[in-house]
Amino acid sequence: MRRTTTSLALAAAALLLAGCGSHSGTDTGSAGKPSAPASSAPGKGGCAALVQLKAADSGRTVCVAKGGEVRLALDGTKSRPWKPVAAAGTALKGINAGFVIQPGQATAAYQAVAPGTVKLTSSRPLCAQPTASGQVSCKGIQEWTVTVNVR
Repeated sequence: MRRTTTSLALAAAALLLAGCGSHSGTDTGSAGKPSAPASSAPGKGGCAALVQLKAADSGRTVCVAKGGEVRLALDGTKSRPWKPVAAAGTALKGINAGFVIQPGQATAAYQAVAPGTVKLTSSRPLCAQPTASGQVSCKGIQEWTVTVNVR
């Protein structure tokens, strides 16, 4: 009986670590590869007129032409929601994203109004919060950041 209890505890711990601790910090597409940010034809100075971002774009630097737009959608869940996107810098101005927000999702849209650099950030829990007493929780946070250069 003791061996079975120990084995079950070890198996449960392994599953928790596999589900929470091994997350790479980026979401991937159906093929398991991060996808490149979608953008339209180049605008002024070789920068895109439209940049569309998602969770897999974390850590990237993108360039958008002055007058262009940056749109993003971070798909989350009720149990692992994204925080609202924060923009540090004055080169982007928030505009109406124009799309429906699902529970846990963070969306934003910006117009490039001046040359400069803006850092966009958000975060969410790596693991869902326990729903019952005695369940294990993790304190990990998935951070998302993209640097936007406006030219």
